[in-house]
Amino acid sequence: MTEKALRLGTRRSKLAMAQSGQVADAVSQVTGRPVELVEITTYGDTSREHLAQIGGTGVFVTALRDALLRGEVDFAVHSLKDLPTAQPEELVLAAVPVREDPRDVLVARDALKFTDLPRGARVGTGSPRRMAQLNAYARAHGMDIETVPIRGNVDTRIGYVRSGELDAVVLAAAGMNRIGRIEEATDFLSADTVLPAPGQGALAIECAADNAGLAAALAELDDPFTRAAVTAERSLLAALEAGCSAPVGALADLPPRSAPLERGDSHADGQIVKEMRLRGVVGTTDGTTLVQLSTTGPVPETHDQALALGRGLAAEMLAQGAAGLMGERAH
Repeated sequence: MTEKALRLGTRRSKLAMAQSGQVADAVSQVTGRPVELVEITTYGDTSREHLAQIGGTGVFVTALRDALLRGEVDFAVHSLKDLPTAQPEELVLAAVPVREDPRDVLVARDALKFTDLPRGARVGTGSPRRMAQLNAYARAHGMDIETVPIRGNVDTRIGYVRSGELDAVVLAAAGMNRIGRIEEATDFLSADTVLPAPGQGALAIECAADNAGLAAALAELDDPFTRAAVTAERSLLAALEAGCSAPVGALADLPPRSAPLERGDSHADGQIVKEMRLRGVVGTTDGTTLVQLSTTGPVPETHDQALALGRGLAAEMLAQGAAGLMGERAH
C-alpha cells in the first residue's frame, strides 16, 4: 500500500504555485511520500487595498496557518518576507531552504537600466521600502523619478510597463526566477542601491509543532546559513517594528561571497567564510531621510547569536533616529 500523500498548503498565485511545486518535489524526495498541493485563498490575495493599508505582514499567511492548525494541510510554504516576526507556539518553522537571489530587479521599457530612466519616469512598486530607497538614490544622484503605488501579480505589474502606463516596475529577482521570467528584467538593483526586504528570496516551510516526524523530515531541506541570515534580518525588523508597516530593508550576507553573486557568478563558494555582514535601512517613502547602517560579526552558530546580530544593529539604527521614520510607534 502506498503511503498517504502529504498535503502542502499554498497560495493560489502563479508564483506561490511555482515555489510550492519546487518544495513539493524536494519533500517527496526526502520523505519518499507523494505530496499534493492544496490551494488556499488568503485575504491578501482577494483584497484590492494597498498592502500598507491592510496591515502588510500576515495577510498572505493567516489563512495558510489556520489550515495547518485545523489539520487541513500537513505543512505550508510561505515567502519568508511575508511571515510576521512572531512565531506561533503551535507551529514550527521546520526548514528554510537555500535562498534564491535576494535582490530587486527593474523591468523597464526599452530595456532601460535604473540610472538611465528619463526625467519624470514613473516607477511602480507596492513597497514603501522600495519607494524610500529608490527616491533617496534618485535624490542623491540628481535623478527625477516618481514612484507610483501598485498592486497585483507579476503579469499585472509588468503589464503596466508593456501598456506604457508606467516606465518601469520593481519586482523581486527571486520571484521572477521561480516563474522563469528573469530574462524580462532590464536591471538588477544592487543591494547598495536598494536593500531587499528582510527574508527576501527565502522560503519558509512550516508545520505543526507536535508533528515531530514531519518536522524532522522537512528539516533536511534546511540551509543553516540561509536560516542564520534571515533570522538576523528578521530580528532587526522585529526590534525596529513597533506596530508599524515600516519601510525597512535588511540583508545579511558574506562580504567575500556577495560580490561574485552580484555579478551573477554562483561559483564563488569554496573560501572559508568567518564573518557575516548585516545591513539595514529605514526611511521615509519620499526618500528625504534614510537611516542606513551595517555591522559585521562572526557567522552566527546559534539562533540566539543570529537574533543578537539583528537586535544590535536595530539598537544602533534607533539611536540614529530610525524610530521617527516609521510612523506611529505602538505604545
